[in-house]
Amino acid sequence: MTARVLAVDEASIMQAARRLVAGGLVAFPSETVYGLGADGLNPRAVRDIFRVKGRPADHPVILHVADVDQARRLAAHWPDHAEHLARHFWPGPITLILERASGVPDEVTGGQDTVGIRVPDHPVAAALLRAFRGLGSGVIAAPSANAFGAVSPTCAEHVRRSIGMRMSDEDLILDGGTCHVGLESTIVDLSVEQPRVLRPGGIPRAALADVLGGGIQWVSAPSDEPNLPRVSGALAAHYAPHARVRLLTREQMSQVMRECLRPGCLTLGSPVDTGHGAPLDDVWQRVMPDNPQDYARKLYAALHDADGAGLSDLLIECPPTTADWEAVSDRLGRACVGSQ
Repeated sequence: MTARVLAVDEASIMQAARRLVAGGLVAFPSETVYGLGADGLNPRAVRDIFRVKGRPADHPVILHVADVDQARRLAAHWPDHAEHLARHFWPGPITLILERASGVPDEVTGGQDTVGIRVPDHPVAAALLRAFRGLGSGVIAAPSANAFGAVSPTCAEHVRRSIGMRMSDEDLILDGGTCHVGLESTIVDLSVEQPRVLRPGGIPRAALADVLGGGIQWVSAPSDEPNLPRVSGALAAHYAPHARVRLLTREQMSQVMRECLRPGCLTLGSPVDTGHGAPLDDVWQRVMPDNPQDYARKLYAALHDADGAGLSDLLIECPPTTADWEAVSDRLGRACVGSQ
């Protein structure tokens, strides 16, 4: 039993929309990562997402819709902040947490009174949502299309290797190429009076501040703040490859490599001198871009490659501490916790 991988064309989009109407699963690309989608208003179909991913039942999933009008119908209240953010950033990599409408199933929200909603900015996701709206609810519940807690997928092959065998042979994986953002969406909680960012992502801090001004709270992760809604991808341990992950300075990497059975490393801008008593080519390395957007786009693919190399330890050079690296630093920090 395994899902079928389809090249994207008009026929495969319609086939995928019909699969969603039938209560099945469709993995599809967005600008952030690939999502594992089901009809977001069908509780049984949503439960199947949790089964395939091995996801805890109280961990909510995000609803994807084609436009702002659909998004409004999923919220019990649509505050001015939601209108401003939607106007500036949708379609795009930002999820809004809002009070849920009565028709949103508990399976989507993890039993909470809030729901995460997004309008994705990807031609395949947009086409699938439009086709599904013509045949069914048009609302797709979709967390990342990978086993829970593992590295998110940014191409169809990542999905196939991670969860393809757990999906039905009637389920589908739409191959829409590589995701162009590469990290999950920014999550902004609008269920309270003062907006608060619960997860950094594809929309940087400066862009949010330009729209909302100073009236926004930045929640550090992980947070012990009470009464925060549970949201996708915000657990302390997440996005972890099989190898033990450590964030180190370049100098520390050379020293620590000597203590590892089969080390690998991700470096910034240029290779590191391994100090491993072996030629550089004998140590698995990936040189990552030195700007945050390109680094984010390539990060998960590099972590998947590290898994394929069978490393015992993955040593990652610490990224800069500036705000534009915030989302990358967030994912790397969670990967370290998840690999312990």
